[in-house]
Amino acid sequence: MRAFLLLLLFCSALSAQNNLDLNYYIDSNIPLNSDIPTPKSIIGFDIGKWHISHDKVIQYMYALADASDRITIENRGTTFEDRPLLLLTITSPKNHSNLEIIRTEHLAATEDNAPKDFNRPLVVYQGFSIHGNEPSGTNAAMLVAYYLAAAQDEFTQEVLDNTVILFDPCFNPDGLQRFAYWANTNKNINLTSDPNDREYSEVWPGGRSNHYWFDMNRDWLPVQLPESQARIKTFHKWLPNILTDHHEMGTNSTFFFQPGVPSRTHPLTPKLNQELTKKIGNFHAEALDKIGSLYFTEESYDDFYYGKGSTFPDINGGIGILFEQASSRGHLQESDNGLISFPFTIRNQYTTALSTLKAATVLREDLLEYQYNFYNNARKEASKTDKQAIVFGDEKDAAKTNALARILEQHQVEIYNIKEDFTENDKSFKKGFSYIIPKNQKNSRLIDAMFEKRTSFEDSLFYDISAWSFPLAFNLDYEEKVSTKNLGEQVKNVIFNEGVVSEKSEIAYLMEWHEYYTPKILNQLLNHGIRSKVAMKQFSLNDKTYDYGTILIPVQNQKLNSDALFSLLNNLSKESYVQIHSVNTGLTNGIDLGSRHFKTLKKPEIALLVGDGISSLDAGEIWHLFDTRYNITTTKLDTKNLEKTDLSRYNTIIIPSTSSLSKEITEKLKTWTKTGGTIIGFRNTVKWLNTNEFIKIEFKEQELLVENISFEDKSEFRGAQRIKGAIFEAKLDRSHPINFGYKNDKIALFRNTNIFIKPDKDSYNNPIQYTEKPLLSGYISKPNLDSLSNTVPLQIKHFGKGKVVAFTDNTNFRAFWYGTNKLMMNAIFFREEL
Repeated sequence: MRAFLLLLLFCSALSAQNNLDLNYYIDSNIPLNSDIPTPKSIIGFDIGKWHISHDKVIQYMYALADASDRITIENRGTTFEDRPLLLLTITSPKNHSNLEIIRTEHLAATEDNAPKDFNRPLVVYQGFSIHGNEPSGTNAAMLVAYYLAAAQDEFTQEVLDNTVILFDPCFNPDGLQRFAYWANTNKNINLTSDPNDREYSEVWPGGRSNHYWFDMNRDWLPVQLPESQARIKTFHKWLPNILTDHHEMGTNSTFFFQPGVPSRTHPLTPKLNQELTKKIGNFHAEALDKIGSLYFTEESYDDFYYGKGSTFPDINGGIGILFEQASSRGHLQESDNGLISFPFTIRNQYTTALSTLKAATVLREDLLEYQYNFYNNARKEASKTDKQAIVFGDEKDAAKTNALARILEQHQVEIYNIKEDFTENDKSFKKGFSYIIPKNQKNSRLIDAMFEKRTSFEDSLFYDISAWSFPLAFNLDYEEKVSTKNLGEQVKNVIFNEGVVSEKSEIAYLMEWHEYYTPKILNQLLNHGIRSKVAMKQFSLNDKTYDYGTILIPVQNQKLNSDALFSLLNNLSKESYVQIHSVNTGLTNGIDLGSRHFKTLKKPEIALLVGDGISSLDAGEIWHLFDTRYNITTTKLDTKNLEKTDLSRYNTIIIPSTSSLSKEITEKLKTWTKTGGTIIGFRNTVKWLNTNEFIKIEFKEQELLVENISFEDKSEFRGAQRIKGAIFEAKLDRSHPINFGYKNDKIALFRNTNIFIKPDKDSYNNPIQYTEKPLLSGYISKPNLDSLSNTVPLQIKHFGKGKVVAFTDNTNFRAFWYGTNKLMMNAIFFREEL
């Protein structure tokens, strides 16, 4: 009997796969304009037969735009792999002829003293497949776009008359292309639903991420990637009332739509936001009921971290909607809910895309009024802080300060230069190195979300991180309640300070290590064979104090003559926004320039372990940092080839988070390290290094007392003991090379592991140590907080002639944690001095 039922399910799913004309997706009773090209007429096959590649998405979207007066199309930029980032604007021809007026009036309604006028179109942003291996979204987008161009029924006309649809058919072109190749090249003619088939098991790193292996659904707030920058520009250009984000989840699930778990909504999100989300959800339920698809809501996921697509609108006056479809991960796969076919997943996404538009049409006035009141209420709240402002900066690091200012600029936050230098709470803010943000402005709630430090929570479980305070992430001095009397001129376009060499020298040049891009310059100098040294002590010269880590570039006995060296330094300083000082004597107050306390630096030859067993997210963040910010070439060594790779050409090997590497690889890395190499490991790699005796670490083991916890509450109790992402304070020994370039003796560290290391018995071996009360922002259980107190996030040990540098957490988190990037760079450039 069971076999017969499986056969029926297989036949039903196979029928869905083989009978893929438009009637499977689109109601056959709806008249369609025959002048509009169907997807098959352009791409050559029915939607659902193959996984659509991004080039065919582009091909079809341009064909639609050419054929329909309901659609215009624009290319907003390119991905890292130069794929276009398309946006379709879909609305009635009449609205198209007045589009700029509609946009201007829509934005005007969010401004101060705007009249209450809700007799205008709603703006809906529909986006698909930000994770490339969650492809049902983009495949459904082809059908949704076709339907909106071709349908001739009253409902569609009402939608087009009353809605401007910003249509983003693929949030992640590079990842989608990678996954489509995998799924299509492994497809059988005779479909197999066996989850063990190669079709359902992508090779590392998989298609989820973009070119640099980032999870782009975490970048809406940091805006570090070109894909994010394009869509954030569109978002603020229009301020959509609804934004949808179509995803996939595990194969054994059904379909999810928001709201998520109510207690896991960020407190800055208005309650009415979730009420409207629930009202919109009723339209999804009705539509899915009609086609017999099961679903769930309010049981999972959350609306806490504002860096996700479904949550970012919630702090910007809109409603974010997350859709999660159980994934076929290929073309046909067994699941707890029967055989799940690729076309079935597409149909659910298509159905809820249309139910969103129905909800938008019916609730149009409610949603317009909600957005109006959101900004009106935000202004009233902000007016209470009319004379207050936030100031941030670092007088020793303009580039890092400007990088944060550019993020704020992209989010249309008003920022100003400070009028003149001033000090607040013993923190110095210098003109040209600081910015000030008046609290009383339109995007005050977004500012609160970006700058807040929060340590109390209604719920202890988080789908993503619980803290992301930007000034802490950038390791900047900041104060939240300074007077607006310090406001200078408004900054309309953040320009990085131009670097300069003070003048030509025949003796030496000095470059302090504080500026963010100094590693970029040092790397270029070493690439050119320019002898460079690092100061192990502080000293003074020409009324200037030079800090630990200052780089000395002697003029004599170099490969370049003094003129050529001066020219090179000039070019490098301008490219990297760094000031380099020339000197006319080697005699200083402190260590002289010929002192043995200046250590000669050797060019790093870096390998980065990637492949099976390695966290692709962590590896991608390191690769991105080297490649896009520091112009440092690193070799990506795949673990599958490591046993036969000659490691002698490298002096530094970075191991992102891993739990297991083969015995052969482990022994090879041991031998290499003992002969003088430096291993830098992150997160779970710390435990791997300890287990395999690269380093001896004493961990603080936590014994969790479990009392009065029911079986039903077990998973939530256990989940609350995980550190999902919070920020903690640590003290620095600034004289240690790992901390060169940091001007303060405290630092904010991001942490999302439960690895607690006891400090070394010798205090000088604890250059970074958590304070007694380290929590700055985010959630951590009390037992974990007790365990973390006074532990260390770093251990450095000798291993033979080499060194092992072990970080408990990621210093390069999601590309926006600028404040700790230099810890890894110090481990690389000053490895012999650690």
